[in-house]
Amino acid sequence: MNETPMRVYAEIDLDAVRDNVRALRARAPRAALMAVVKANAYGHGALQCARAAQEAGAAWLGTATPEEALELRAAGIQGRIMCWLWTPGGPWREAVEADIDVSVSGMWALDEVRAAARAAGRTARIQLKADTGLGRNGCQPADWAALVGAAVAAQAEGTVQVTGVWSHFACADEPGHPSIRLQLDAFRDMLAYAEKEGVDPEVRHIANSPATLTLPESHFDLVRTGLAVYGVSPAPELGTPAELGLRPAMTLRASLALVKTVPDGHGVSYGHHYVTGSETRLALVPAGYADGLPRAASGRGPVLVAGKIRRAAGRIAMDQFVVDLGEDLARAGDEVVILGDAERGEPTAEDWAQAAHTIGYEIVTRIGGRVPRVYLGG
Repeated sequence: MNETPMRVYAEIDLDAVRDNVRALRARAPRAALMAVVKANAYGHGALQCARAAQEAGAAWLGTATPEEALELRAAGIQGRIMCWLWTPGGPWREAVEADIDVSVSGMWALDEVRAAARAAGRTARIQLKADTGLGRNGCQPADWAALVGAAVAAQAEGTVQVTGVWSHFACADEPGHPSIRLQLDAFRDMLAYAEKEGVDPEVRHIANSPATLTLPESHFDLVRTGLAVYGVSPAPELGTPAELGLRPAMTLRASLALVKTVPDGHGVSYGHHYVTGSETRLALVPAGYADGLPRAASGRGPVLVAGKIRRAAGRIAMDQFVVDLGEDLARAGDEVVILGDAERGEPTAEDWAQAAHTIGYEIVTRIGGRVPRVYLGG
């Protein structure tokens, strides 16, 4: 616990991160595990969580952007790091010099990484991404032969080493969805072609968090676990964190800024979408959408205060929102748990996701930079 009262802060339990990594490794015992720490480790703190994940046996770290990967290297993180979201003119040479695996989805990227490798005077580590049906990044099957051929030629000249072939599921969080089988078949076909043409990858991977938990045949050499590392279920249909053997790593806490009594018929917050039905006590929670709480959860966002789960009364504003305590007692400075662990009777990221009609990924990731992180188990 933090001993100095703060307006709002996110408590990050690094032991939970370690435990979750171990639990996920046990789900895929024949595969290495990549802990994805993109987007500041889904709001939890990239550097601290990267170290904790490695301590628990994560063999790889994953980021979206090269800048995220380079920040880890600059902070002294060793071991395998992969990044996959590139745009033309990106920091290819810096990534090559930092020994970061870079994803290649098209010819333009292969051309740029080859030029960077020549400039750096060293071999670039690349992973070829196949679009097996997600329709975002990745090389289409119709273009795969050309990309593989060019990559094999670049490998022969020494500018690149093809270290991986990979893809990403569209619907792994919906067990039984027909696209899952179609994507697995496409991945096997595209992988087989690349290997026939001379690619000998260190790692073959397609499994994300939900596939790691539910689809053993997708594990191949490596599983990429993101949200599950932080103890949030990647989909309600798969089960709660506890049912999946995971523990939420983030607890978002605040201190009440004010408690006051107001009369019957008193409007609360912008637009007066909530009006008191009797004389009541209102408590002010000093956190809002500038801190990452979704305004879309107005009137529904749950918090634990004065021993009970209560809902935001009226609009969630930029910096604050209100809860109606009724006749219950509280005072300024009392703790509020905005999100945490259901096993402790606290509202969860999934509860907030349902209140805002979104997903748990967004809830934890959007917790903003003005919310201090306090680390336990460091």
